[in-house]
Amino acid sequence: MLIDADRDYYPLQRVPEFWDWLQYQGEIGAVKVPLEIYEEITDGEGDLVDWLKRPEVRAALVLDEESEATQVSTVLATGYAPDLTDDELQKVGRDPFLVAYAATAASQRCVVTTESSRPSAKRANRHVPDVCLANGVPHCNTFELTRRLDFSTRWSRPGA
Repeated sequence: MLIDADRDYYPLQRVPEFWDWLQYQGEIGAVKVPLEIYEEITDGEGDLVDWLKRPEVRAALVLDEESEATQVSTVLATGYAPDLTDDELQKVGRDPFLVAYAATAASQRCVVTTESSRPSAKRANRHVPDVCLANGVPHCNTFELTRRLDFSTRWSRPGA
């Protein structure tokens, strides 16, 4: 979601309000990024990576929880296949962590993804919405997130 938002919808340099809003949503606990996903993104380079590595942004957005290995295993087995090969695990990447954090939460969490459902895909080719569905986890896209949390380009930090 973050990579696509920067590249396609809300480039950091053109729509800074979105990124300020997202940081604020992290500060109030409405939006969080699992550490595994954060690390996957910040392995790259560019404006988004630089922004994410800012200490105040990292502190606001990174989820302060550890993953449960059993839940990640359940997501892999239920959402992908119980017998994935090492190559398939490499292809799947860290997406199972994203679903696992939402599946274990006592509160209602929603996985935000720009992937579209593709029910015919099998094993490591499964898409995040289908893995969420298989694991009983709600999902939405970036635009649904911005509607639910009422983003506007006129947004400004409360009290500013």
